[in-house]
Amino acid sequence: MQTMTEAPKRRALGKGLESLLPRVQAAAEPGAPEANEGKPREIPVGEIDRSPYQTRSRFDEVQLAELAASITATGVVQPIIVRPLPHGRFQLIAGERRWLASQRVGKETIPAIIRQVSDEQAMEMTLVENLQRSDLNPMEQARAFERLAREFQLTQEQMARRTGKDRASVGNFLRLLKLPTEVQGQVEEGVLTFGHARALLPLEDPQSILKAAQKVKALSMSVRQTESYVQKLLSPAPATSNGEQKEKQIDPNVREVQESLQRALGLKVRIEDRKGRGRVIIEYGQLEEFDRLLERLRR
Repeated sequence: MQTMTEAPKRRALGKGLESLLPRVQAAAEPGAPEANEGKPREIPVGEIDRSPYQTRSRFDEVQLAELAASITATGVVQPIIVRPLPHGRFQLIAGERRWLASQRVGKETIPAIIRQVSDEQAMEMTLVENLQRSDLNPMEQARAFERLAREFQLTQEQMARRTGKDRASVGNFLRLLKLPTEVQGQVEEGVLTFGHARALLPLEDPQSILKAAQKVKALSMSVRQTESYVQKLLSPAPATSNGEQKEKQIDPNVREVQESLQRALGLKVRIEDRKGRGRVIIEYGQLEEFDRLLERLRR
């Protein structure tokens, strides 16, 4: 039996949900129906409750309508996964879009596989199933990873193995939670992309991030333009004696490497070069960033 902290083999996205957790026979709730695990059965749509562990907050209405039309024509091809609750009801674990679409077209029942699992197992299955999908927005993914880490004390490496994602990607999503609430909302709404959000993070100060995000939005900056804009904010040109700003002369090749390192590390980077000799200065704002930097350098 795999434990919560063991690292299972990485599976293809969307295909590993059944292998994520052992089939532990948790004690059935009083009044719960007998569950024939592994074999789909038709369950009344109205007897299924939404998962309280669901982190998805938005559904694409066009895709939901397309799925509803498909269900009308051919039925529900892939069963949903539920667990029994008291008084003959069920709680959704995976397959919320299929369940919602079935409701829209007036389906009375839906094929479902019943799993006898604990609250913790149901939570992890729901979170991981969401993270294996490609249509979650960046903030939904960030909150799902944060909940996995908080509820199950999983490291970024363990979460990466659970979901089939790269560890660096897990870290980048978690860092989005440091953005001001208003900027997080813009990312969730699609006003700013994941790339824009990541480019803004080195500013660290919430007010600076918010002000920069407003300018990025107003000028419709690309991700690359946002990176350059943030770099200029982090390394402003020095003032002359009369108060005017003059552009610090940096070799274009050095500047390109400096910006590339900053994008890769997500930290402020400054290269001081004098005829082929100099130093690379990497600034961090907290120990977590320092630990992540050490981990990358050791690799």
